[in-house]
Amino acid sequence: MTDIQVYLKTYDGPPLRLMEVCGTHTAQISRCGIAGMLSPAIRLISGPGCPVCVTVTAYIDRLVALCMEPENVVVSFGDMLRVPGSSQSLNDAKAAGGHVEMVYSPLDTLKLAANDPGRTYIFAAVGFETTAPVYAMLLEEAVARGISNVKILTSLKTMPPVIDWICQNQGGVDGFLAPGHVSVITGSNIFQPLSEKYGLPFAVAGFEGPQILAAIYALVRKRGSACVMNLYPGAVTKEGNQTAQKMVEKYFSPCDASWRGMGIIPDSGLLLREEYSRFDAGSKNLNGDHGANAHCRCAQVLTGAISPNECPLFGSACTPQTPQGACMVSMEGSCFNYFTNMRKRS
Repeated sequence: MTDIQVYLKTYDGPPLRLMEVCGTHTAQISRCGIAGMLSPAIRLISGPGCPVCVTVTAYIDRLVALCMEPENVVVSFGDMLRVPGSSQSLNDAKAAGGHVEMVYSPLDTLKLAANDPGRTYIFAAVGFETTAPVYAMLLEEAVARGISNVKILTSLKTMPPVIDWICQNQGGVDGFLAPGHVSVITGSNIFQPLSEKYGLPFAVAGFEGPQILAAIYALVRKRGSACVMNLYPGAVTKEGNQTAQKMVEKYFSPCDASWRGMGIIPDSGLLLREEYSRFDAGSKNLNGDHGANAHCRCAQVLTGAISPNECPLFGSACTPQTPQGACMVSMEGSCFNYFTNMRKRS
């Protein structure tokens, strides 16, 4: 064992709750068994870092309605197809005759639309600061190539406001494992105001097991202090990717956004600017958040209030084959990763 592993395994200081707010971190922590390498006094909790998981039911319902219109085709990543809406998923709608295409890149939508000018191709634009530049590139290309039958339905979120919400409303977090992918775009400085406001440490981490352990170690050592530590310097700078930031600013502006289980958080989303509203497929006011199964507790899982295995549906009614909520659908979802990696503790 390394010195870091020994320290974390034998730590006997004040109990700590450390939140990772990146779905990729959640997945890697589960795959590597990192929770089992820590002292019982250190508890890892998952936060709202899976973009599919935090997307509200009304958004899914809007996609379902759009794909059932004969002039539309909804285009999406694969994990979105299985997320339950209030009554149907996109897969259910496709089986009922809806027009749905799965792609691996949003830019694939351009080829589909160019080859079928008689229908409108609507991409399900879900994500955080990481993917927003890609959607801006999609629109940039559509404009440059004169492809007018492309639209997006946005459910784009930004990280700092939801972390602020967690600190204000949920509380009980002693440090944050800051999202590495988001930080590549935004820069690590974006977390400094939150760190100072709440007196908490933030550690920007990479995605290998040793990198995550090093970030946890840094958070434990800096407990009770306000600081932002960049432990992913090969990819993250203080200022971030300013070219990508400018591209996003060209097409999107901040807006209030609805988060699963958290309601509407001011200035926590991105919406197309008015001059590009012709590309919007009806993204405003998608606030409904009522899942098909009232016993699903994804909302509490996303805010760190409970662990996935504390949900009464976990592992019985709700499995990756029969998901009752978004957290069991996405490969970045906490419930999916707890289940597939047989994770027992936080």
